[in-house]
Amino acid sequence: MRVEIKVVSFRPTWAEVSLKNIADNFAQVKKITGPKVKVMACVKADAYGHGIIPVAKRLVSCGVDYLAVACIDEAIKLREDNVELPILILGMIFEKDVPVLFEYRLTPTVCTTELALAIDKMARRLKCVAKIHIKVDTGMNRIGIAHEDAFDFIKKINALKSLKIEGLFTHLACADINSGYTLRQLGLFNQLLVLLKNSMIKIPLVHAANSMGVIGYKKSHFNMVRPGLMLYGLSPRSDLDIELKPALALKTKVVYCKRLPKGEGISYGHIYVTKCDTNIVTLPIGYGDGYPRNLSNKAYVLIKGRRFRISGRVCMDQVMVDVGSLKVSLGEEVVLIGAQGKNKITTEELAQSAGTIPYEIVCGFGLRIPRIYLD
Repeated sequence: MRVEIKVVSFRPTWAEVSLKNIADNFAQVKKITGPKVKVMACVKADAYGHGIIPVAKRLVSCGVDYLAVACIDEAIKLREDNVELPILILGMIFEKDVPVLFEYRLTPTVCTTELALAIDKMARRLKCVAKIHIKVDTGMNRIGIAHEDAFDFIKKINALKSLKIEGLFTHLACADINSGYTLRQLGLFNQLLVLLKNSMIKIPLVHAANSMGVIGYKKSHFNMVRPGLMLYGLSPRSDLDIELKPALALKTKVVYCKRLPKGEGISYGHIYVTKCDTNIVTLPIGYGDGYPRNLSNKAYVLIKGRRFRISGRVCMDQVMVDVGSLKVSLGEEVVLIGAQGKNKITTEELAQSAGTIPYEIVCGFGLRIPRIYLD
């Protein structure tokens, strides 16, 4: 069924986000993990470009257990829109920002003694107990207490009276490309869990699985998983046996049409030259919207259900497309991601053409592109 969209912008470029598809993808996560495993949904980076508030609220209604964001600012946005679910800050914070954790009831990631002591001090002052999650580095080498130091670190933090270690987690660095290294990471993490169990240190929540972990590594599920990409209908690898529903479609409209003779250069640098008399259409989207410039002469769009390639350089605000003999009217709808007729263009296809990953494509679409929520 065709959904008629009233674009909330004078510039006819928009993204359609299906909240129903996000709900269906969440159901796939639960189907894989089973009812006993909790789900922490990653909604950082504006829910991977899909819109943090509408996405988070839909996931809450679906029964997600926890939300994860990258920074305090993202968490505050959720709290100020009345999202009450527990929120984990995945990134590091400064000691000076500790009071904000208490003001907005946020759970921090801790992997330094200094931050733990600062949180404990504030909790004692407020006469409460603060929940934290400890990050263990098993091979990502980004943030986290080194796995060989983690046991002593956890024992030290566990002794603080005003802190509760609610969660323990690690991050899989190569789950989509190197199963051997992934299993090594899980092995190191499990060794730590055994030490903690033997020392009677009980940590309620243990999580390691990103989307690839959810799909491909049951041993990484523990009692909570941390999916991101798959919730938005994007697969971490092309050969996986799972049916996900893409949540985002990117669309625009033709704003200008012209007829050009053979031998005319198009856009900056004239890297595209017409091969015959042809029709050129202009679309109001460009790298200023997050549509990558390196898709010049590479990416395809759908017009009247047919595939046509971008012609020439992607500009900051516009792109041109050679449509040959096709007659196109002003206002004709154009699909850059999504389906039209029997054809479709996926985020994964765009990412491959741009030499990047689907994450970067969807996270890169700027605020100049309004999101319109279906369902």
